[in-house]
Amino acid sequence: MRGTTEGHPVVVAFSGGLDSTVTAALARDALGAGHVLLVTVNMGEYAYKRGNEIVLEVAEQLGLQQRCILGQFKQHRVQAAGPACNRCTREIKLGMVKAVAGGRLVLTGANRSDTWGQLGLKVCNGYYAPLLELGKPEIRALADEMGVRPPRIGENPGREGCKLKHLLKPLAAPEFHGRAVSRANETVLTVLREAGFVPDLANVKIIGPLGRNVGLVNVRPAPDPAVRDRLVAALRAIEELVDVHIVDAPLTLVAKASPAILNDPHARHWIEHGRLAPDFAAPITVEWRKTSNRRLGTFHIVDFFTE
Repeated sequence: MRGTTEGHPVVVAFSGGLDSTVTAALARDALGAGHVLLVTVNMGEYAYKRGNEIVLEVAEQLGLQQRCILGQFKQHRVQAAGPACNRCTREIKLGMVKAVAGGRLVLTGANRSDTWGQLGLKVCNGYYAPLLELGKPEIRALADEMGVRPPRIGENPGREGCKLKHLLKPLAAPEFHGRAVSRANETVLTVLREAGFVPDLANVKIIGPLGRNVGLVNVRPAPDPAVRDRLVAALRAIEELVDVHIVDAPLTLVAKASPAILNDPHARHWIEHGRLAPDFAAPITVEWRKTSNRRLGTFHIVDFFTE
């Protein structure tokens, strides 16, 4: 890292997760704390409250200066044509950091597990990915060796992110679609935490036509009936949700897709198996259909049915 950075000050695109934490620790040890600035793009309403706390806690543990910039409103443009996590990473999570880096090299936590990060180049266009050749097991081992394992939010056993990854439709009306996914996913963690239940997976996927928000609740392991009933009641009290279903059996998601996705088997496979399946509490399949919505740029889960 010293050779790549030539000892100059750097900026770390910092989420408080495992990958960016290890990257920050490596930079600190190689360059010194005074040469490392952590920059976090905070998604405002779409950020988990616990996630915000973790960012501050880990920055303090690392002994590094940290700065937050707000990315919530840029999401309204990026996600308006459908779920677009890769574009968000490029334009918001990395692009906004680079914009404030002042010409400094921007370090990212991109690694072998990231489809968006697999450019094959550790240094590219002002970004440096020191973990690019490592997989998750190697990164976890490195974190343990350095003593920098960050806490989990509790929504996913692997990569945890902002709540918008659980909105499986266009963010056409932020005050309706955005508020539904934000409130539902904060609620599920709050109810489980208050019940003393520690989940491996916990989220609410927001699907349905643009005029109806339907929540598919994924919790693993399954909570006991009393906690489950409390969770359903709390979610049904959210005015932006018209219906709530617990995912406890295999189901089929009905997806409408843009021509670019519908005509690309690799893209459909990745969305089903890489993007969607890991976040569901039961096995899923996807039934793909052509969209009549010319504004749809990616995909839209319009319905579901159980097998």
